[in-house]
Amino acid sequence: MLQVAFIRNNTALVKERLAIRNFKHPEIIDELILWDDKRKEYERKEQEVYTKIRLVSKEIGELIGKNKIQEAEAKKEEVKYWKSVIIPGGLEAQNKIQELLYLIPNLPHTSVPAGKTPEENITVREGGTKPALFSGAVPHWDLAKKYDLINFEL
Repeated sequence: MLQVAFIRNNTALVKERLAIRNFKHPEIIDELILWDDKRKEYERKEQEVYTKIRLVSKEIGELIGKNKIQEAEAKKEEVKYWKSVIIPGGLEAQNKIQELLYLIPNLPHTSVPAGKTPEENITVREGGTKPALFSGAVPHWDLAKKYDLINFEL
């Protein structure tokens, strides 16, 4: 699976290599980057709120130490407010990013030529001798079904 940081830093390369693989939905790459931007924004806002909560909590401790109970209670209400402001959108964005990453295949190697059919592939090397099968040879997937070798039901 590709990493979001790699896709973000190499968007043109990713789209180019996926085109060689005949990937039909390059717009997913742009959508992924948009969702990653949203995730970062949610995280930034969340960190700002937590910073405010930490600062107010520190003030509460100082006020209690100075025996200013009413002011400390007012600050506690402020902390409750900041906790209610936290936006839970980061998890939604992270789930959407994961969903999109599942749709993006790995990139083909740079040596892979463009093409849509096996005939367009380039033979790099061949080795050994190819066995001559007798007429009536049955493919292994048919044999697996015939002899019930693999449980196909999940």
